[in-house]
Amino acid sequence: MDVVELLPRLHLLRFPVGQAYLWRDGREGHEEELTLIDAGPAGSGAAIAEAVTALGRHPRDVRRVVLTHFHEDHAGGAAEVAALTGAEVLAHRLDAPHVRGEVPGPPPVFEDWERPLHERAARLLPPGDFERPARVTELSDGDVLDVGGGARVVHVPGHTRGSVALHLPRYGVLFTGDTVAASPVDGTVMPGVFNLDGRRVLAACHRLAALDAEVACFGHGEPVTKRAARALRAAAERAGAAAAEADGAGRAPGD
Repeated sequence: MDVVELLPRLHLLRFPVGQAYLWRDGREGHEEELTLIDAGPAGSGAAIAEAVTALGRHPRDVRRVVLTHFHEDHAGGAAEVAALTGAEVLAHRLDAPHVRGEVPGPPPVFEDWERPLHERAARLLPPGDFERPARVTELSDGDVLDVGGGARVVHVPGHTRGSVALHLPRYGVLFTGDTVAASPVDGTVMPGVFNLDGRRVLAACHRLAALDAEVACFGHGEPVTKRAARALRAAAERAGAAAAEADGAGRAPGD
């Protein structure tokens, strides 16, 4: 697992599939709290604890794990991290039953071109199901967490029904989950893939672009660390234009 400092308070944790983020609150010499945004796939717990230790913190400093959605590359390590650190696990109320394993989550509605991408990613993930956290605190749109001077939960359905972003207005930082991604080829910011509802994802991208974030941290792809809102707006506009063109091409003459 790679660990990359993005800001003095923020590190990226990169896994074979996807990534998580570690946010630090507090001041040197005072009690500090860590928040993990997403937890990687199954088997990631020990590596995350080792990364926390290497950064000079104790695993018990991780107070909470905020899951952007229930997919295994984001929630698979949550129970392990909670067991190692005592952290609270949080997820949107619509995805929490899937995180707890009470009901299976609905699969994505794949575009044809997405299927080989998904198959390649799936081969890099551990087989089978993952350990489920004993407790999951349920979140709703507009909730404010005691993170980064007040982190606002933004419900952005589309990738999953309960996908959320986490916005830290005081620091201009936005964690988008898989609603937004960056291309592994050229870093272009774009709506995420493997969605339940592409139209809702596009609406969510517009909502996130309006938050005027300076830093945007994606579930996949390199974060944008300067003028992120501009990149998000451009991505939403490109995707909207492409969707409109596809809709137009699908209409019969005279419609």
